[in-house]
Amino acid sequence: MGSQPRDVLVSLLETPSPSGYETRGQRVWIDYVSQFADEVRTDAYGNAIAVHEGDSNGPEIALTGHADEIGFIVRSIDDDGFLNVGRIGGSDPSVARGQHVTVHAEDGPVEGVIGQTAIHLREDDDEPEISDLWIDIGAEDEEEAAERVAVGDPITFSSSVAWLSETRLAARGIDNRVGTWIAAEAFRRAVESGTDATVYAVSTVQEEVGTKGAKMVGFDLEPDAVVVVDVGHAVDYPSAPSEKTSQMELGGGPALGRGSTNHPVLFDALQTVADDEEIDVQVEALGLGTGTDADSFFTAAGAIPSQVVSVPNRYMHTPVEVVDTEDLEDIADLLGSFASSAHEFTPFSVNL
Repeated sequence: MGSQPRDVLVSLLETPSPSGYETRGQRVWIDYVSQFADEVRTDAYGNAIAVHEGDSNGPEIALTGHADEIGFIVRSIDDDGFLNVGRIGGSDPSVARGQHVTVHAEDGPVEGVIGQTAIHLREDDDEPEISDLWIDIGAEDEEEAAERVAVGDPITFSSSVAWLSETRLAARGIDNRVGTWIAAEAFRRAVESGTDATVYAVSTVQEEVGTKGAKMVGFDLEPDAVVVVDVGHAVDYPSAPSEKTSQMELGGGPALGRGSTNHPVLFDALQTVADDEEIDVQVEALGLGTGTDADSFFTAAGAIPSQVVSVPNRYMHTPVEVVDTEDLEDIADLLGSFASSAHEFTPFSVNL
């Protein structure tokens, strides 16, 4: 991985971007893709689209990831200055207690901790509910807390990027800043190849709260095909419930979704490109939908052939998600090559 792409990846991961509050992260992404795009445009909610203008008779291909991460939101402030919180997306209360957090207030970040009763004083260890959580920002009372934070301020865990080895990193928000990074990198590779296709790199908002951004973008773009990059469950760790999902592992390469939303012609096309480029792939069975932006893209404008490619990810929706950057590079290579050769696989439609 080159130094600039690596720096951009780290910057994306370290820039808070909870659903509904993605502006800062989108600026990082836009600054990067603007270097090799013919145009970058945004909409009213902050979806960002980089455009490479190809031949007018060529296919239009969209490569997408979502910019937002899970988090919390200040729901109220109690009389003693503690913050009561609500969810942003699928935040997990069971990993929240005892964590450092940052409240992203109007006047700047406010540091806090999610309290936890000491083990010596607890009578049981039941799974907590979101209503059981509180944040301590060191305030004496409600008035003091309200001078620093406001109801509706977003909150993220304070964890940063940690390189566990040369290629494996841990961070919060890997779901799905790695997807937007791959979309940008695959776009760059396609542009540098001189592809005749019109290629879009897309960074959507509000996926974690219902794939809202994809519904907006899909209606606006109407491409010939969409490849959505998101994370999938790697189950190559002790006690992993491997019976609940496909057998995905870190370093095993891109995981191609098969079933439901995933278009069979796109699936076959990506497998063909992977074989040609000697990229190992995994297959992820997705019989009831993908749980990703693809579920909104594929019906946004009637019928858009859509395909999910998953990044193997350990410990999803925790502050310590783990991926292998070799998988990120392989997916960027795969999608860049696919966009460059998309004309070989058109039209993207099933034979009846």
